[in-house]
Amino acid sequence: MTTSLQPAPANLRGMGRVEFIAMMAFLMSLNALAIDIMLPGLQQIGSALNVVNENHRQYVVSAYLIGFGVAQLFYGPIADRFGRRRPMLFGLAIYIVSSLAVVLVPSFGALLLLRFIQGIGSAATRVITISIVRDVYGGRQMAEVMSLIMMVFMVIPVIAPGTGQVIMFMGHWHWIFVFMAVAAMVVGLWMYVRLPETLTAKDVRPFTVSSIYQGFRIVLTNRIALCYTIASTFIFGALFGFINSAQQVYVGIYDLGAWFAAAFAGVALFMALSSFVNARLVGRIGMRRLSHASLIGFIAINFVWLVAQVLGPQPMPFPLFMVFFSLAMFQFGWIGSNFNSLAMEPLGHVAGTASSVLGFMGTVGGSLIGAAIGQAYDGTALPMVAGYFTVSVIGLVFVLIGERGVLFRQQNPRV
Repeated sequence: MTTSLQPAPANLRGMGRVEFIAMMAFLMSLNALAIDIMLPGLQQIGSALNVVNENHRQYVVSAYLIGFGVAQLFYGPIADRFGRRRPMLFGLAIYIVSSLAVVLVPSFGALLLLRFIQGIGSAATRVITISIVRDVYGGRQMAEVMSLIMMVFMVIPVIAPGTGQVIMFMGHWHWIFVFMAVAAMVVGLWMYVRLPETLTAKDVRPFTVSSIYQGFRIVLTNRIALCYTIASTFIFGALFGFINSAQQVYVGIYDLGAWFAAAFAGVALFMALSSFVNARLVGRIGMRRLSHASLIGFIAINFVWLVAQVLGPQPMPFPLFMVFFSLAMFQFGWIGSNFNSLAMEPLGHVAGTASSVLGFMGTVGGSLIGAAIGQAYDGTALPMVAGYFTVSVIGLVFVLIGERGVLFRQQNPRV
């Protein structure tokens, strides 16, 4: 395989392939940063803002995800009409201002509102980044590039919790949000200077109600795109469920304290490794065969994990918990980027709107599923493990519907 030797497409106007992948990864990473960097500080945030019920601290994550998901409906049609650059810069500006405003937050309710607004800004980094990648690449090349982007992207969950922990050692939790704002400023300036407009004139769509409706109809009536998106929604719901309750599991059950960030980073490293392996293999093996095999593996691991959780000692020994979790998330790394590429592949002519609709469904649906899993936390890891197994089985059902019951196809079926 010669992934590293492939030149960048002409529409990047001289930007190298490595720089393009790095920029897209860092743009998408602003979303992960907004979630993961604050996880070690949820207890302090709750104490500072008088949050009595510890499960209610999870709303800091859920409010952000809902804003992030809902706003995606709008960025796609806007980006298909006005291009990729200006809407992206607008979203980054919202992200920066809302992050800085948290420094002055007077109450938990105000914090949740600002987190919702921050999610609205961050939605641009998800929708428009994927649209840009789809503008530039298609097919297995897109899957390869998305895997490499996800590999870099996964560095953020590795370092973000530790970064948040260090920031709190040095000062108040408010400085976490200042750090987010500065990171967004740096990435935004890089994009402004180096990234050309990737939307071609022939793909510009009018920004009218009928055009938006038509774009949404194209997306929602495409069986492959819709089924893979629903499957991704449930799979990502498991991840959001863990993120919501990560601090409670690692600190409440296993009493890791300051080692919370290290445990979180260890699992994220497995996901990053998975994305790297996927990038090396997908061009030869194909998106379907890799993602279908990993989904079946995900189900099998989650089933054994669930049985061990129910029948084994309580709580499950931490090393065993980490083995199960790491193996599951290694499979997850192969599922995420490939499912997203499979959903986007037939929709290149409406890439912005497609990314918008699919992102809205995946994020809002996934965050609601994740919130349900997180709120079910009862002092044990059982709700999380049961949630992982349940959503993985539902994901397989929708993949089977999308593929008309046939897994491991090598070529795109008719839709």
